[in-house]
Amino acid sequence: MPDPADAPLAPTLEQPDPEPDFMEDPSIDPHPHYARLRVHCPVPQLIDGHGLTRFVVTRYEDAKAALNDPRLSRNARYAERMLVAAGMGALLDDDVAAANHNMLSADPPDHTRLRRLVAAEFTPRRCEALRPRVQEIADELISAFEGTGETEFMHDFANPLPALVIAELLGVPREDKDRFRTLSNDYMRPWGDPRQVEATAALAAYLAQQIQAKRERPGDDLLSDLVSSRAEDRLTEDELRGTALLLLVAGHETTANLVGNGLLALLQRPDQHGLLRERPELIPEAVEEFLRYDSPVERAPDRYATQDTEIDGTFIPAGSIVQVAISSANRDAAAFNGADTLDVTRAPRGHVAFGYGIHFCLGAPLARVEAQVAFATLLKRLPELELAVPVETLTHRQTSIIRALETLPLRFTPRR
Repeated sequence: MPDPADAPLAPTLEQPDPEPDFMEDPSIDPHPHYARLRVHCPVPQLIDGHGLTRFVVTRYEDAKAALNDPRLSRNARYAERMLVAAGMGALLDDDVAAANHNMLSADPPDHTRLRRLVAAEFTPRRCEALRPRVQEIADELISAFEGTGETEFMHDFANPLPALVIAELLGVPREDKDRFRTLSNDYMRPWGDPRQVEATAALAAYLAQQIQAKRERPGDDLLSDLVSSRAEDRLTEDELRGTALLLLVAGHETTANLVGNGLLALLQRPDQHGLLRERPELIPEAVEEFLRYDSPVERAPDRYATQDTEIDGTFIPAGSIVQVAISSANRDAAAFNGADTLDVTRAPRGHVAFGYGIHFCLGAPLARVEAQVAFATLLKRLPELELAVPVETLTHRQTSIIRALETLPLRFTPRR
């Protein structure tokens, strides 16, 4: 007799009607929307401009459970019918899919194998050893504009700092940082945007050139190590390119937007800015609070239901697309007291800004080192930073998962 536990869930659970996805409009502050949903509809169906619906998980405990649920796969083939119906079947084409063959898009056992190959490079000890070099880069970047009294912070500091660090780690040319930064911006655009598809192909082609260069002339860098792993048949060619692409893009996107979002939050709270200037020993705790308060990854990458399931009383049919709203989970008052208030003394243990479970961000230790160096250097060398434009004029990039400022113009007393 079949086990009743194996029977499909009856769709008698709640299944909310789809509503427009507010993430489609980057000018909208998402936090009030998430607050409403956490109370009234914790797992809504949100529909994007292509007609693609996603179940979005908004509460903290549900988010942790979903991020660690093996029934929610990272293999988009489980949602092939939905993607094709929305006119986005091209995202499953072999050439596009091949560029994304990496640990973030894999389930065990492939995920375990791919993660193990690079995990040793991102241990807290290895990343801490990079702190002096990160400090040198931070000082170099600030020295380039500190005499002017003004900066477009995202362009001059937040973006290039982690880009230069990951370029050195991978062994790609420093002078290419603007090129791969531009491609990374487009790569992070919403699925279905032609620029996203073009950027994926361009990044794959760029990395193919770099990989070939490492085959011909290996160096003491991570990309050369990955090429060596390929030679030992530990990586397929697609996995090699996909892993390099993931490290290049994710290796700077999270930190760049952690620093940008965190500094903006700090400048809007003069009391917190002043406290951090007076007590720089709080910077490690403050970085964790910046991660929680305005998470650089607004939503985790899509997951796909391999079977009928349920989240917080909502029926999720097999083949559905599920997103975890990281920003919402980190503002859940059930997990964090005064969740909508920035408090640099909070030390918010347990935030999910870097994910949770097997896909917890491999580069989290490096992002923490970079952000700690960034804020310590800014507070020391440019302590009176302030916004150069009204906060309401600032705009955010339109992306698939990232919370990212387009620009952040600042002013300060010039240093000679």
